[in-house]
Amino acid sequence: MTKFIIAIATRLIPRHYLQHVSHFFLKIYSLFLRGNKFQDPINGIKYRKLLPYGRLISRKNAIAPDSMSLERHRLMWLFLKERTNFFRDKLKFLHIAPEYCFLNLFKNMKNLDYITGDLISPWADIKMDVHKIPFDDNLFDVLICNHVLEHVEDDKKVMSELFRVMKPGGWGIFQVPINKNNNYTLEDKNITDPKKREELYWQSDHVRLYGLDYGDKLRSVGFIVTESDFINEIESSLIKKYALPKDEIIYFCEKK
Repeated sequence: MTKFIIAIATRLIPRHYLQHVSHFFLKIYSLFLRGNKFQDPINGIKYRKLLPYGRLISRKNAIAPDSMSLERHRLMWLFLKERTNFFRDKLKFLHIAPEYCFLNLFKNMKNLDYITGDLISPWADIKMDVHKIPFDDNLFDVLICNHVLEHVEDDKKVMSELFRVMKPGGWGIFQVPINKNNNYTLEDKNITDPKKREELYWQSDHVRLYGLDYGDKLRSVGFIVTESDFINEIESSLIKKYALPKDEIIYFCEKK
């Protein structure tokens, strides 16, 4: 029943609205899920099982109910800790479409000058269109903009804006859904029917589905891109314990 309710909710309710109310209920429900099989590395809480999630295909043990983190969020948290200066240095940080699981943690980090922005997110400090980011050139040490580019009208323009506001020497992480069976991004501006978009792009509000050329698209606007298979550096026992995505590539983008 839980799996069915979550599947229906994720198909019918936009994620930013769903997160706005669901965390109150999930914090209570999580008390019945405590155990020792899984652990959320973001907050350290342990569970006997996690919640399912998915619009087209429901994934078991995807959502950690207290933080509301998904598999990719937990992987990025580990990457930030082990492969970046994120927790050490003084950084000016723009977080676009901020994920609920990170918000309070990032706000409380004394080393971060933390700004959030989005067009529709209820948690964003600044309402903004990512096609025209309202900040000066070369301003931010760090940018994170995950699962946004598949929604925007002109993804190259948005990538150029991310590059423009990043400081030389800065870095960012810009994750998107990728079909690894496709060498090239699938996009057709004539496709506007939500059902057809869901069929082709995996979600009704997506306007493209990236292929293996995604890294090259980021490079085309100036980024130096490392396509990190960090997941393969993690012990298999921890991949299971943290319920991490087994094939996620992290796109680590730098500006020289």
